[in-house]
Amino acid sequence: MSLGSNTRQQAALGVQEAITQYHGSNFLQGQCGALHMQHIAAPVHFVWSLVRRFDRPQSYKHFIRSCRLVSGNGGVGSIREVQVISGLPAGTSTERLDVLDEEKRVVSFSIIGGDHRLKNYRSTTTVHKREDGEGAVVVESYVVDVPAGSTMEETCIFADTIVRCNLKSLADVAERRARQA
Repeated sequence: MSLGSNTRQQAALGVQEAITQYHGSNFLQGQCGALHMQHIAAPVHFVWSLVRRFDRPQSYKHFIRSCRLVSGNGGVGSIREVQVISGLPAGTSTERLDVLDEEKRVVSFSIIGGDHRLKNYRSTTTVHKREDGEGAVVVESYVVDVPAGSTMEETCIFADTIVRCNLKSLADVAERRARQA
């Protein structure tokens, strides 16, 4: 399926508007962050069905061993306790769902506790149709405090690595599911 140029322009504009609306961050002193994009050869609904599940991040985030909701039912305000795989400098992460917009396909969460160095970490993810209509574009941004004893560069390299791995894994899982459908 191909889209006319007007529809492609609308899709591109939708991604750009989402970046402006949801991913623009003013970093405070002592913070860093980044924005990452991942093109995925799977329908938007397959991708969104994975991203929106606050209670099941391990379905595509391979650094997570397990997850359980400790408060809420998976909607805004819910809190999850994530067990991280061994080998990372963390064991647990406590996270709150801040935004879940089904219509605009936006999800945002904050890390509110745990035994790791990602303090005041906030992530926003949006899912969009690709300009050519052949799949999805996922945009994920984050902001995090730079911990004492670390540099901004070290903190961003660590967080960027995790985000990139998660987005690549999301693409692999969504594309595999789309091929099986």
